[in-house]
Amino acid sequence: MRQRLRTGFLLLFVALSAAQSPVEKSPTPFICPMDPEIRSTGPGKCSKCGMRLEPGIREQVEYPLSLSLSPRTIPARRELKMVFHVADPRTGKTVTEFETVHEKLFHLFIVGQDLDYFAHLHPQPFLNGSFLLRTTLPKPGAYRLLADYYPAGGVPQLTPKTIVTQGYLAPMTPASLKADLTPKHGSNLDVELATDPPQPIAGRKTLMFFKLRPGDGLEPYIGAWGHMLAVSNDLIDMMHSHPSIADGGPQVQFDVYFPREATYRVWVQFQRLGKVNTVAFTVPVSRLK
Repeated sequence: MRQRLRTGFLLLFVALSAAQSPVEKSPTPFICPMDPEIRSTGPGKCSKCGMRLEPGIREQVEYPLSLSLSPRTIPARRELKMVFHVADPRTGKTVTEFETVHEKLFHLFIVGQDLDYFAHLHPQPFLNGSFLLRTTLPKPGAYRLLADYYPAGGVPQLTPKTIVTQGYLAPMTPASLKADLTPKHGSNLDVELATDPPQPIAGRKTLMFFKLRPGDGLEPYIGAWGHMLAVSNDLIDMMHSHPSIADGGPQVQFDVYFPREATYRVWVQFQRLGKVNTVAFTVPVSRLK
């Protein structure tokens, strides 16, 4: 009888203690919507892109992008007008408000099928939500577009599209690229590249170390110490990223996860003394053995 009473009092004590000491919940993390690997326990700005950290992880929802072209038969070496509209997936209506990302509302990359041509452009925004770009494609062929935009109330979007100039009938074969990590010379800057591991592996983090010479006069370009676009030789994979480590000095580091085995053309952009330097490297990526 005494043993049962003792056991009963012990169970009652444990229950009361549990009621008085609720389990502490983990604080909601604050996450960068552009670079979700950057997290904090409180408000602040992303150390990588400068965007405001937001509480919680947002659901990845696609905001469809439509593209109108004029003339519709896409010319080469003549002006082409592109008009972009973003649709709200819930209502189908055109989105009219966007978050500013790296000083712009809309970033657009255009690369040629042979990966010789590269452009980083910023279509002009209008109040009705459309974005207008006037450009000229340098030669006949297929071109891959990557649109980077952030609808207000949504999540950042990276949307690819492909266009082909009038009369171009050649097949969409992968570009034939040879590895090239030799130093490059830009407008007023020399750029050297080393990777860790020396042979990048698909699905594994690759550290890309850029050494800039001369190391003085470096400036942010469109809100970042550097911009990178990596594109696979078959135009399937396109990745836009910014430095993980940079302080305005001559050493800049990007962290990249190449998604699969392929050869990638990697363009990087750095600004020095008011001039934008755009250089390209060719990086072969192996599969995990």
